Amino acid sequence: MFDRNKEIRKAKQNVPYWLIAERLAVHENTLKNWMRKELPDKQKTRILRIIEELKFEIEKERDQIGREDDIHSS
Repeated sequence: MFDRNKEIRKAKQNVPYWLIAERLAVHENTLKNWMRKELPDKQKTRILRIIEELKFEIEKERDQIGREDDIHSS
């Protein structure tokens, strides 16, 4: 029952639903409703791609903040 869209749930980790939904141009609740049923492969692939893009952007932003903190603490 809770194995639906397991690869998305696993990939998502700390990426919030609202951020994924924003990229999909849907409401967060819509995305959560979609996750209740097994998604078609095409839709899963799209969501997984968005998650990977967001993870990259989040990591890039964290790195930037870390560098700025290093500059200000010197």
